[in-house]
Order: sequence, then C-alpha cells, then structure tokens
Amino acid sequence: MHIAEGFLPPAHAVAWGVASAPFVVHGARSLTREVREHPESTLLLGASGAFTFVLSALKLPSVTGSCSHPTGTGLGAILFRPPVMAVLGTITLLFQALLLAHGGLTTLGANVFSMAIVGPWAGYGVYRLLRRYGVPLMVAVFSGAFVADLSTYCVTSVQLALAFPDPAGGFLGALGKFGSIFAVTQIPLAVSEGLLTVLVMRMLVQSSRGELTRLGVLVASAAGRKRAESAGAVAR
Repeated sequence: MHIAEGFLPPAHAVAWGVASAPFVVHGARSLTREVREHPESTLLLGASGAFTFVLSALKLPSVTGSCSHPTGTGLGAILFRPPVMAVLGTITLLFQALLLAHGGLTTLGANVFSMAIVGPWAGYGVYRLLRRYGVPLMVAVFSGAFVADLSTYCVTSVQLALAFPDPAGGFLGALGKFGSIFAVTQIPLAVSEGLLTVLVMRMLVQSSRGELTRLGVLVASAAGRKRAESAGAVAR
C-alpha cells in the first residue's frame, strides 16, 4: 500500500502528514517508556520492527502509483499496542523510501496513516474483542493480522479516491475502482499474513512465554501467579 513518491497532490500529502504526526509523537513516548521500564523487551521490539520491514518490502504491482504487499504490523500491535507500532511503522516506511525507493518522502504521511496507524489500531481492536469473548489466542492473532492488513488497503483506497475522484462517479466511483483492483491481490495477501503471524506467535509462545505473559498476550497460570506473589513478598 505504499503510495509512490510525488503521486499525491501537495495539499493531500501535507494533510496526511499533519494527521499522522500526533500518533507518531504519542507512539514515540510510548516506545521510550517501554524501553526505559522494560529494557528486556528491546529484542522483541526489534524483532517486531524487522517483521514489519521484511513483509512490507515484498511488493506486488497494483493500482498505478501504488502496490500491494503484506504489512506485518499486526504482530507488533498485538505485542506492544498500536501506539508503539506507529513509530516502528514510520521508521520502516522511512527506511524503505530512502533505501528501496518503496513509497516516498512526500507520501510518507499518507503511508504512515494507512499502514502504521489505522492498520495496527484496527487489527488490535479485533484481536482484543475476540480475546474478550474467549476466542482462542491463535484465532484472534490470525484475525488481528488479517484485519490490520486489509484495513490498510481500505484506507489507501480512500486516500487515492480522495486525490483522484472518478470523472463520472466522483469519490465513490473512484473508491469502488481502487478497492476492487486492490482486492484481487490484497485479500490473499491478508490471509497469508495472518497465517504467517500465527506461526511466528507460536514460536514466541515457546521461546518467550515470560515476556508474552508480562505483555498480557498470555495469561499467567494460578501456580505462576502464586510464585510471582511469593517472590514479591520475599523481596519486600
């Protein structure tokens, strides 16, 4: 969903940048607090950022001036919450624009809004809703990653339709065209990303159970909670 350099009208590029800025600033504060309070999470944060970078660099040509690809933001949103992903996603998009000519600096705000803000929030919202109603973890993880990917493509379709309304159908006509063209590649990609995110989460459950419990992804067992309480009592 990276919109290419110079493709958006200047006014649109500036507007999306202004809309994205507060989320990125808030995310930077959340990320700083996470690293300061829990330095042991640095490795998992780096892995989440790398996951986003690698997946979102796998692009397929789509609508003129854009492309389809996985986003990789669902995993980080589930682990560290959406504000942190606003920063990790922005860093990813900035590096891709500078090093891979994927996206661009003038369209950075628009790409950040769709992939690093709306995608993580939508995916995390679905994940939390399903977990609240007792849906198994891996089903919720798949759904969150799927929605994070698909909602990004929906927002990009809106951005392009606003910038380039159809001469006959206006905004809605353009939205239908952009959305239908994106859907051909993006829906299978969203399914694939959901499955891959489940595989990664399974590995994390095996290798980083303690960290996932601290982050609230896994629920501590009664025995584990008792040991933690006992350790806290001894420390006091």
